[in-house]
Amino acid sequence: MTRLEKKLSALRADGRKGLFIYITAGAPDVETSVRAMLEAERAGADVIELGIPFSDPLADGPVIQESSSLAVRNGMTTGGVLELVRRIRRESEMPLVAMGYINNLLSYGFDGQKVYDGYEKFVVDAKAAGLDGVILPDVPHEEAGSMRAISRRNEFHLVEFITPITTVERMRETCSEADGFIYCVSNTGVTGVKKLDFGVINRVARAARQFTSIPMAVGFGIGDAESAVAAAVETDGVIVGSAVVRRLLDGKFDEAMALIRSMRAALDQNYHR
Repeated sequence: MTRLEKKLSALRADGRKGLFIYITAGAPDVETSVRAMLEAERAGADVIELGIPFSDPLADGPVIQESSSLAVRNGMTTGGVLELVRRIRRESEMPLVAMGYINNLLSYGFDGQKVYDGYEKFVVDAKAAGLDGVILPDVPHEEAGSMRAISRRNEFHLVEFITPITTVERMRETCSEADGFIYCVSNTGVTGVKKLDFGVINRVARAARQFTSIPMAVGFGIGDAESAVAAAVETDGVIVGSAVVRRLLDGKFDEAMALIRSMRAALDQNYHR
């Protein structure tokens, strides 16, 4: 089993909900992002979702866009993200899953003259560095077949999505081939803290259970302990990004960690059997 599978299996066996924390690699700077990952684990995070900065992060709202733009200006690259993973692996075995866009990975194999199979090169190098998987919101399920095959050969997770508008047919196809966990997008917009009815995505997650036993985690819009509890009713965990990243960008590191601790406590209080 991979680190991610072991962690999610242990959480389920213990009757606990997973807390996934998104941190943009290199924002507000490299050292802060490394420190934030390690401290987030101590504060109660189960999985770190490590953002690969990209110039056009289409699934992300203003906060993650700002952090991504800053990280790009700071010189962060896909290779630099893998170096951060190597640094984390010297101190921690927590699951690490990258989130990026397909251009990040297609260009990873470019040597200035030839374009290699960037995805396969990325998977091999990422696995060696200690990364456990990747999330690519701009790759539709129908176009990811070869990527799924490459990922499985390397015991590397390619995480896919369901949303409030996913049809039953598409849900069946996606869930039947899901790996690692299923990312349940809470709304049809972009990332960012907002007031949502999480009952919608919880109903979608409940419907998806008939097609898979793979863990599910809800992301987009979760900004405090109350919304984390509401989002986790039918899923195995929650993904929190903008609320943490905003505090890191504003220099409120301790406040970001306090938020993670409050979410951990609320999830355990409401769901830990």
